[in-house]
Amino acid sequence: MDESIRASWAALLALGAFHGINPAMGWLFAVALGMQERSSAAVWRSLLPLGLGHGLAIGAAILAAVLAGIVLPVRTLRWPVALILVGFGAYRLFRHRHPRFGGMRVGFGKLTVWSFLMASAHGAGLMVLPVFLALAAGGSVAMSHHGMAGAFHGTLTGLVATLVHGAAYLAVTALAAWAIYEKFGLGLLRKAWVNLDLIWAVALLATGGLTLML
Repeated sequence: MDESIRASWAALLALGAFHGINPAMGWLFAVALGMQERSSAAVWRSLLPLGLGHGLAIGAAILAAVLAGIVLPVRTLRWPVALILVGFGAYRLFRHRHPRFGGMRVGFGKLTVWSFLMASAHGAGLMVLPVFLALAAGGSVAMSHHGMAGAFHGTLTGLVATLVHGAAYLAVTALAAWAIYEKFGLGLLRKAWVNLDLIWAVALLATGGLTLML
């Protein structure tokens, strides 16, 4: 396997871990549910819908890129993706509102939708797109082939990319939720506060700039 392709798959794993460690992406919600129900089972029960919702957001962004790749070459797609990432990053620098609905007592469906909305609102899917486009540019994805054949191969690789990213996200989310609930408690967040909104916005801006270097 080409070195650049290996680096792209490694980047997908790293992005999954980065998304998973962000409390806004789900583990804080899982811990809150566990504390409300006073049960660790509630923490573990929430992980599947959180992972599913996050994966759907990532998959939707990749699918949009695959469909666009039917009529546009990969090198052309990087420009709108970069502009959207930079614009979204700039927006996140000044706006920190998150989607919210309902109360803490949510079922599987609502928690899945919540996770999808949070990942979408934070631009998680957009952040994965440059890595996916790098795979396409490196020949791992046949998006450069016009028509349905290219779309099929692009969709298949996009599915694998979503699963790889999602596995890393879910593993880190589960580890963070377990550590906070079982070992440290929410008091750790007050002692070791980090402005993750700022880090996230800067990461979106940086990713947008790196997209143009594909």
